[in-house]
Amino acid sequence: MAKLIIKRLVLMLPLLIVVSFMTFMMTYLTKGDPAVTILHAQGTPNITPQLIAETNEKYGLNAPIFIQYKNWLIQAIQFKFGTSYITGDPVSERIGPAFFNTLKLTLISSISVIITSIVLGVISALTRGKLTDRVIRSVAFFLTALPSYWIASMLIIYISVKLNLLPTSGLTGPESYILPVFVITMTYAGIYFRNVRRSMIEQLNEDYVLYLNASGVHTITLLLHVLRNALQVAVSLFCMSVPMIMGGLVVIENVFAWPGLGQLSLKAIVEHDLPVIQAYVLIVAVLFIVFNTIADMINAMLNPKLREATR
Repeated sequence: MAKLIIKRLVLMLPLLIVVSFMTFMMTYLTKGDPAVTILHAQGTPNITPQLIAETNEKYGLNAPIFIQYKNWLIQAIQFKFGTSYITGDPVSERIGPAFFNTLKLTLISSISVIITSIVLGVISALTRGKLTDRVIRSVAFFLTALPSYWIASMLIIYISVKLNLLPTSGLTGPESYILPVFVITMTYAGIYFRNVRRSMIEQLNEDYVLYLNASGVHTITLLLHVLRNALQVAVSLFCMSVPMIMGGLVVIENVFAWPGLGQLSLKAIVEHDLPVIQAYVLIVAVLFIVFNTIADMINAMLNPKLREATR
């Protein structure tokens, strides 16, 4: 197991370097001189060669590109991403509180998605072909097809405005999590539960299930064995649900005016605030890589064959 962990970590490092370099290069993907882009973002009315030269000097744009990348990467490793083009404040001060607000919403939503997916998947698999199975799959398919922003808007209109039961927007307390988490759960659980259902059905058709039944093993014990094996297929999806939800919260956060990364990144895109955009992209990309590595490790813990393959 230790060999597998070391191997995954070694493979993760070059991928992180490539992702960080591509994120840094966003500065040079814009049309024209980066200094001009910065001055436009700051709303400078009259851009002169002197202002361009001063901007290049201020942000270190005169240095060779790999020197710039090295300096940026060192700052990024220290969770510093330079200064905002718009406010002049350190990006970490802007993105820090937003990151933790999004992270809390993501973790709560991920737990809700995983529990809902497992419960629905198990029930649907055990009642496959029956009315319960058809109802669950039909409702899940219908909810998955609906746009998340439409569901969120309807909930705000009827639950928050008309019934006045929950806050319409913002982060004012624990009750503010209910509607966003509910929308995210409906959006993702309808996708994930099908993987649990399919894995459960495949395991229920295996020979060991017939043997355990013939041996008189208790039903609960049998189901735990089947579920453990079935979740080996779904564990990667569940691990990836954290970065997927975090990366896809832009719409939900803006509908609910949630003070998180999604709302901040959209504002940064509108304002062309590249350091904030770079920080957001890098954080989400790193989370995808890290959680994918964690999924591989968990799969290896659950499946001895994967551990044997690394020896």
